[in-house]
Amino acid sequence: MAADTWDAVVVGAGPNGLVAANLLAEAGWQVLVLEAQDEPGGAVRTAEVTAPGFRNDLFSAFYPLAIDPTPIGRLGLEEHGLRWTHAPAVLAHPSVDGPAAVLHPTPEATAAALARTAPDDGEAWLALFEGWKRHGRAVLRTLMSPVPPLRAGAAALARIGPRGLLPFTRFMLLPVRRMADEQFTGRGAGLLLAGNALHADVPPDAAPSGMFGWLLSCLGQDVGFPAPVGGAGELTASLVRRLLHHGGALSCGTRVDRVVVESGRAVGVEVDGSPIVARRAVVADVDAVALYRRLVGLDRLPPSFGAALDRFQRSWGMVKVDWALRTPVPWRDPDVAGAGTVHLADSIDELALASAAISAGRLPTDPFVVLGQMTTTDPTRSPNGTESAWAYTHVPALIDDGGRRRPLAQGDVDEVVRRVEDRIERHAPGFRDRIIARYVLGPDTLEQHDANLVAGDNAGGTNQLHQQLVFRPTPGLARPETPVKHLYLASASAHPGGGVHGACGSNAARAALLHHRLSRLAATGRATRSRAGRPRR
Repeated sequence: MAADTWDAVVVGAGPNGLVAANLLAEAGWQVLVLEAQDEPGGAVRTAEVTAPGFRNDLFSAFYPLAIDPTPIGRLGLEEHGLRWTHAPAVLAHPSVDGPAAVLHPTPEATAAALARTAPDDGEAWLALFEGWKRHGRAVLRTLMSPVPPLRAGAAALARIGPRGLLPFTRFMLLPVRRMADEQFTGRGAGLLLAGNALHADVPPDAAPSGMFGWLLSCLGQDVGFPAPVGGAGELTASLVRRLLHHGGALSCGTRVDRVVVESGRAVGVEVDGSPIVARRAVVADVDAVALYRRLVGLDRLPPSFGAALDRFQRSWGMVKVDWALRTPVPWRDPDVAGAGTVHLADSIDELALASAAISAGRLPTDPFVVLGQMTTTDPTRSPNGTESAWAYTHVPALIDDGGRRRPLAQGDVDEVVRRVEDRIERHAPGFRDRIIARYVLGPDTLEQHDANLVAGDNAGGTNQLHQQLVFRPTPGLARPETPVKHLYLASASAHPGGGVHGACGSNAARAALLHHRLSRLAATGRATRSRAGRPRR
């Protein structure tokens, strides 16, 4: 049986894999994307899992990192049917004993609201956002670029200037608690920063939690927290339509058994015993450990690589709940009702305690909750007068059970759901009475739906400093190139990590294109030298 032959085979149809495939197909390559699940999207999918007529985003839901200047934002997906929508307010962080902190669509409105409880904080918020306007997009492009980010980094340095470099570097390395203390007098603005920082697994007293808080807060202020009309799956659908438009192909329900390596080079993949040839590249939107251990095999890698891979650290796990609600959430504070995203934590101290509990292998007594009000954001998500809502919270990857670490059991997941709903009920009395149906994903079921969400890790590995930049996924392997020639890592395990931005896939595709061009130039040079060396007759 003759093998299928393509210029590139992309393993995995998550957003990174689809971005890589789009860029390669746009460059004229023949590209095949193989996806183990029955539908594309990875952690960007929508389904009716609670009640009829309620469309639920199974994993991610809001996409500030899918807007220009990130790689997904530069693909022009609006030309392929993608439409964005926004809630009346970007984000709200309610308080048990005061008004909610609200991130409004304009910085002036946010500043005015913050100034009502802390007069100096309005101007401080505008000053913080002014720093974003000066440097933010250049910094974001730098963070999204391969290591070392020569062109983007030079542009960012030019904007920051030599005098501003050290102060700005210090600012970016601040823990979010310290950043809040230095910038603001009240607690509302600090909670906005800290809540956004805790989307990652970096505690509020550790670096670079301040950078994460600043980045997401200012993105929310700049572009909002947009959601696709019709559900997260519409973002995936537009990526697929663009890929097909450029001649690429997609096969779902197709699990890759191994990457075929010959003489240190990836030459294709194997599916059900049949080879699929990749003339130029294999691009893997696959968890790094699964790629190297299962699909490649440590015997085909340098001897020290296995030990480095053993030190790869997972991010925190996650429990996610979707609800079909008969009415919108009955928030005690009406300012929370119009927010697409809601953060629930009483203080930065509480965030620190929850982070410490997770690190110690315990379920937080008062979990930090991120909640999405999807019908408030997009009325197509559920019947009129109802709400399609979800929430997630971080949990330990392994529970400490009397000195023994074990995966979360169903009883643990049920307890987390109870604590999450208790927390919502404190701010929205009567919330439970509105529940028509719920759908729960624990760490193990998240991984079953998307193999890259290992034990509920939605970041492709920890976001802490020791596993960023040149340390991701292992020390010295910061670029998408791997120890196997023509094999490129495109998942969130690669720099710059988690988030629906497409940078991991973009970096992998651009590396493959560059290496192919260099190979052709080298071949042309060899041919020229060969002809020049022939004796004339």
